Amino acid sequence: MTRLPAALPLAVAVGLVLAHRAYRTAEVTLAGELLRLVSRDGVYVAAERQTVYFGLGSGTPLGLRMTPECTSAFLVLPLLVVGAAMIALRPRIGRRVVGALVVAALTVIAVNQFRVLTLVGLVHWLGVDDGYYWGHTLLGSMVSVFGGAAALVLFVWLSTRRAKAERA
Repeated sequence: MTRLPAALPLAVAVGLVLAHRAYRTAEVTLAGELLRLVSRDGVYVAAERQTVYFGLGSGTPLGLRMTPECTSAFLVLPLLVVGAAMIALRPRIGRRVVGALVVAALTVIAVNQFRVLTLVGLVHWLGVDDGYYWGHTLLGSMVSVFGGAAALVLFVWLSTRRAKAERA
């Protein structure tokens, strides 16, 4: 069985930091596509500015910029560092850790997209001032914290559980 080096998750982490702008562009583009699926109002993605505009056909259009603090990369990076440490300490679980990292990262990305959709829904429902406040500052932060915690628990569980063959 081939052992994966601990440097693999670290290399991905470094790549994520170096390509953060491209990552945010991809993330805001995904948000735009999801918004087009659920919104009757116009949606426009200004990828070069990492911004998605929504509600363009309504009386309350708004643009959301995906800043470094608001991207899912902010929660994926610690998972990658922890994953590298786990592989360095227990190389035989490297494959499991990498698989768990993929699942946890996809969970964090999905949670961040849900946060954006929640914010847009609240802006549509409550208006720009109240909707943005509740959707970004309060509820959005709670979604990120609980989603990040769920991804962390999922990551630890998937990477440390023993396979049936190992238990026997």
